Amino acid sequence: MTALTPASARGPESHAIGMDAATTVALTLKALAEPLRLRMLSAIASSPEGEVTVGELATLTDVSQPTVSHHLKVLRDVGLLTADRRGTSVWYRIKPAYRGAVNTLLDRFAPAAIDVMETPHLTGLRSVDPALDRMAASLAERFPGTPSRECVRVVRESYAALVRRGGEAAYLVPLTEHFARQRIIDAEKAHAQETGSVGTAHLPQVLFVCVANAGRSQLAAALMRHYAGDRVVVRSAGSAPAAEVHAGVRALLTELGDATAADEVDDVTRFYPKPLTDDAVRAADVVVTMGCGDVCPILPGKRYEDWMVGDPALASPAGVAAIRDELDQRVRALLADLVPETT
Repeated sequence: MTALTPASARGPESHAIGMDAATTVALTLKALAEPLRLRMLSAIASSPEGEVTVGELATLTDVSQPTVSHHLKVLRDVGLLTADRRGTSVWYRIKPAYRGAVNTLLDRFAPAAIDVMETPHLTGLRSVDPALDRMAASLAERFPGTPSRECVRVVRESYAALVRRGGEAAYLVPLTEHFARQRIIDAEKAHAQETGSVGTAHLPQVLFVCVANAGRSQLAAALMRHYAGDRVVVRSAGSAPAAEVHAGVRALLTELGDATAADEVDDVTRFYPKPLTDDAVRAADVVVTMGCGDVCPILPGKRYEDWMVGDPALASPAGVAAIRDELDQRVRALLADLVPETT
């Protein structure tokens, strides 16, 4: 039997999207790379009726209506918009297949891009490099089984991922240390599982995943820690992590108790959105997805569950409480299955 090549040795080509896909995406991004088109797209997306006429869109600019029509045609040609003539007016709306992507662009990507351009990433630090180097050296000492160069890579990748996520710049360094340490622990555990060197004291590891890692997955993870204590290793992550945990959810997380429910003793690293990594999935025994199952890697030997639970970000206070109660029941049932005789 031919041995499989480790993912880390396959090179960039095995991780990059295909050329055909990249070409298609680039054409769409090129169509969006014009300020007036973005403004028109946002006007259509936020319209209460979900559609706007050419005449209404023309009020966004001083250019002529034919120029506005040209920009709309560009957006139609790449499939972003559809048009419907009714009487003397042409109404434009976002193509249904693109609605979710457009909402993500306007609600997540656009604010992040503005924030990155306007806010320094490291207030009070002239250079983050020395801090990251010290962090990598410290982790290499703490985890002698992980090569120092790998610690450097994980630290810098973790920092870059958290920068892209956004959030309070002053917290980037402590969050990077926490995230990088967690990634190294997961990578070592995954390696032990794959090589059959896991000890008899193996604890089940559960990974909760949602889109933003700012609501459902954070709350489910906190509940599991609360009930399981040190009998289960708990992780949470997001396919597109937000900058902060939702305020309503953070209040519930605080109510759940002490620092042992958060894997750290300081408030900065207690609950924060973090990106989904392959190592987190590889290290997990159970992967629970909530609204993002299509982006989570499917690996053999893992138990997957998809929980249909509402999003606290869109819920009223009563709705958030109901979501919390539903997650509480699901977490208790999962824990009883993983750790028999758990009450």
